[in-house]
Amino acid sequence: MKLYVVPTPIGNLEDMTFRAIRVLKEADLILAEDTRTSGFLLKHFEIGTPMISHHKFNEHRSIEGIIQRIKSGQCVALISDAGTPAISDPGFLVVRACVENEIEVECLPGATAFVPALVASGLPNDRFCFEGFLPQKKGRQTRLQSLTNETRTMVFYESPFRLVKTLTQFAEIFGDERKASVSREISKFYEETKRGSLQELVQYFTQNQPKGEIVIIVAGLE
Repeated sequence: MKLYVVPTPIGNLEDMTFRAIRVLKEADLILAEDTRTSGFLLKHFEIGTPMISHHKFNEHRSIEGIIQRIKSGQCVALISDAGTPAISDPGFLVVRACVENEIEVECLPGATAFVPALVASGLPNDRFCFEGFLPQKKGRQTRLQSLTNETRTMVFYESPFRLVKTLTQFAEIFGDERKASVSREISKFYEETKRGSLQELVQYFTQNQPKGEIVIIVAGLE
């Protein structure tokens, strides 16, 4: 009678932990962001546990049924397409519902994209703030303006299609010379981290179209 939050690899399947495999095999049910994507993972590790969809479009209406399953004695495991659930992925709502219903929640340690990107950036990581994905339209400028005096290193997620636009906005808000790094395809064959000023990064990715999942690390105000 428990909810397990189980990280899954963000790139290399070797990043899957022995414990994560065991928990997924022993669970009564797996909640998956995309059953097709997770199906490949489960097949690779010979995990035959039943799986149902749990994503941002249905999580509000499916939570009550999940809570009842756990209260009836089932152990349920939550996974996302990649990384740790609830970190810029579905998961927070069901975790909160379990906490409110005094159901035990156990989150396994494991893969998440921003930690290796932050460490590899070479920027201070003793204190940082995680901003995840910025609003695409409404509230974007307000959010950025609120960070102009942030002294901690800042962590953002972005898609490759909006990377240059976002870096350009960062340069306008934080200054062309603010130090930053861009990591992409973390834990995959073409993993790359580029470091420099925001202006230099804009120039580089204007000339070299990025691919893959993106993590941007921006130095705080000195």
